[in-house]
Amino acid sequence: MFKPPVFSLTKLGAACAAVAALSVAQPVFAQAQTPAPTEAAANRSPELTLQATASSEVKQDTVRISLSAEVEAADQPTAGQKLTAMLDDVAKRARDTKGVDVRTGGFNVWPNSSSGSKASKNAGWRGQGEIILESKDFAAAAALASKLSDKTAISNISFSLSREVREAEERKLLKEAAQAFKDRALAASNAFGFSGYRLSKLELGGSGGVTPMPRMMGAMAKDASGGAGFSADVPLEAGDVTVSISVNGTIVLQ
Repeated sequence: MFKPPVFSLTKLGAACAAVAALSVAQPVFAQAQTPAPTEAAANRSPELTLQATASSEVKQDTVRISLSAEVEAADQPTAGQKLTAMLDDVAKRARDTKGVDVRTGGFNVWPNSSSGSKASKNAGWRGQGEIILESKDFAAAAALASKLSDKTAISNISFSLSREVREAEERKLLKEAAQAFKDRALAASNAFGFSGYRLSKLELGGSGGVTPMPRMMGAMAKDASGGAGFSADVPLEAGDVTVSISVNGTIVLQ
C-alpha cells in the first residue's frame, strides 16, 4: 500500500528561508539615468558683462622742487658733518615760509678720487644732500628756491595732482561712469530682445593723478651769472593729468 510522503513543516520553512536569502543576495543592476534639467535651470536668464569709463583732464596743482647741496672735506667724518650742518641751516630758513612743506631728501658721502697715471689716488671726500620743497603755491615755492640759492641749486622740478583734488574729481566722474553703465546695460538688453536687466555684480576702478611728472633740470641749475642758483625767470607751469573711473559689472537680462 502506497503511503504519501510526509513533509515536515520545519524543513519546509527552512527551504523557503534559503530561497528568500538567495533572491536578496543576487545583485540588482539599475540603469543610470541623467536627471532631467529642472524648470528653474531651463528658464535661467542669460548674463552679460559690461564696462563703462569716464575720464577728464585735470591741471596738476602741486609742485615739488629738489634743492641739492654739496660739500668737500679732507676726510669722511668732516664731510658728513659739514653736509649735515648745511642742510640743517637750509631747512631752518625754508621752514619760515608759509604754505611750503620742507623735508630732507637724499644724503650721500663718497671719496673724491682723482685719476693719476699709475693709480687712482684719494683726493678728499665729497658729500651731497637734498632739501625738498612741496607746495600748491607755485610762486611761494619758486621764491623760496631763489632765496636758498646761495647754498643750494635746483636738481629737479616735478608736478603732481593732490589727493584731495583727485578724490573730488573721482567723485564727479563716478556719477558719469555709473550713468554710462546704466545706459549701456539698457541698450544691450534691448539689442538682445530683452526689456530690461538687473544688476548681479559691480566693480569700481580708477587711475591717474598720483604719479609726479618730472622735469629734469640737470645735476645743477645755473643762473644767468653762471653760479649755482635759481633763476626767477624759470617758469613753473604744470601740465594736465588724466583722472579716470571705470565701472565693471555683470547684469542679468530680463
